[in-house]
Amino acid sequence: MAPKSFSFPGIFPALLASSLALLLLPTPIIAVHDYHDALRKSILFFEGQRSGKLPPDQRVKWRRDSALRDGSTAGVDLTGGYYDAGDNVKFGFPMAFTTTLLAWSIIDFGRNMGPELKNAVKAVKWSTDYLLKATAKPGVVYVQVGDAYSDHSCWERPEDMDTLRTVYKIDNAHPGSDVAGETAAALAAASIVFRSRDPAYSRLLLNRAVRVFNFADKHRGAYSSSLHAAVCPFYCDVNGYQDELLWAAAWLHKASRKRAYREYIVKNEVVLRAGDTINEFGWDNKHAGINVLISKEVLMGRADYFESFKQNADGFICSILPGITHPQVQYSPGGLIFKAGGSNMQHVTSLSFLLLAYSNYLSHANKAVPCGERSASPALLKQLAKRQVNYILGDNPLGMSYMVGYGSRFPQRIHHRGSSLPSVAAHPARIGCKAGSRYYLSPSPNPNLLLGAVVGGPNVSDAFPDSRPYFQESEPTTYINAPLVGLLAFFSAHP
Repeated sequence: MAPKSFSFPGIFPALLASSLALLLLPTPIIAVHDYHDALRKSILFFEGQRSGKLPPDQRVKWRRDSALRDGSTAGVDLTGGYYDAGDNVKFGFPMAFTTTLLAWSIIDFGRNMGPELKNAVKAVKWSTDYLLKATAKPGVVYVQVGDAYSDHSCWERPEDMDTLRTVYKIDNAHPGSDVAGETAAALAAASIVFRSRDPAYSRLLLNRAVRVFNFADKHRGAYSSSLHAAVCPFYCDVNGYQDELLWAAAWLHKASRKRAYREYIVKNEVVLRAGDTINEFGWDNKHAGINVLISKEVLMGRADYFESFKQNADGFICSILPGITHPQVQYSPGGLIFKAGGSNMQHVTSLSFLLLAYSNYLSHANKAVPCGERSASPALLKQLAKRQVNYILGDNPLGMSYMVGYGSRFPQRIHHRGSSLPSVAAHPARIGCKAGSRYYLSPSPNPNLLLGAVVGGPNVSDAFPDSRPYFQESEPTTYINAPLVGLLAFFSAHP
């Protein structure tokens, strides 16, 4: 039987003024969650998204090699990397953001991952190996493989793919500071992950990050202007490229400790609009992430010159607290963070990650966030993040998990080509472009479980259509899972 809907009748204004003990949300009976099992599955999901030649230790066995000629039309090797979601296109912008967040998850919470740490590191390397290929040529970044319109007109397994594998790039004459900036951030963040594990690889990543950032900064412009027909409306950067330049500089500063990046951040804070949209964070908008990342140094007492970023981070925290009215952040009746647009779980996981990361930084500094006459303690922020994670795992009005394979009830008909079509092992013969349509429209559950996939999630009233055509609710993405890896790691060690 589905549990009753949650409500928040006046609980949070009082809660903010008092201790964490008041955080007694009117929820149904809550299951004891196996956060480590969810962590294992959230990382395993990335193996189901792999493109290219699969390695001998591939654990998602219903997948096979795919897209082995990617890049050949441009005379380059662009095999590997990840399919971003339920289609077979490799979009560089969200792939790079996914990589940055996976790396940040390891940097902040790797010590809580136990035996899953090695799999999380492999998930980062699968992406960085591809990003190194995409940035091998100075002054060029290959940012997409696959014609999205051609791909989206077919329902095909990646192993059968015969759609256009057009290669798209940015260069000096066709800039893309947004995607290049995010790629530089990903390479820099990953260089920290590999610093002690593989010093030579770490240096390669950091040197490449420096080069790609310099290219992004020198040749400014949005890739959605240079490559509008290819990337819009799929991963069109509506927010502008300025935030990615600051984001990349912040990660380069963290990875290299070079004064030049600190000076770049201070000098460009106003020009690149660091204070804009402080409660947005995702593949398009990095503002809240920039502020939280840079604030760590302020809270450690090392960087008073970044104080304004901490003020922005505090503003982000106050804007997202339940009980505080903010036009850009809503909560569903069941208590889920909700933002307008598709694939809402991307906001849930990325914003919750920032709540948790910032709470740790505050804890170490023995600080809280002032919100008017009230204050938000680190313990409160952790509890709010945990509340979102628990909703994903089943503490919600429908009593279902939104992670495939976790719990007794989870989405069965996710919008995902490989999962919904028979595997190559079960159906060796090719399934053509339009022949897959019957599987797309079938009411039957997907034959292949994409373990760990977290879907776009319910709507603002907590309703969820478990149906492939409702892609905004039923499609998983890599950038939903990436920040969730860090959250689950922490809560597996601190249940």
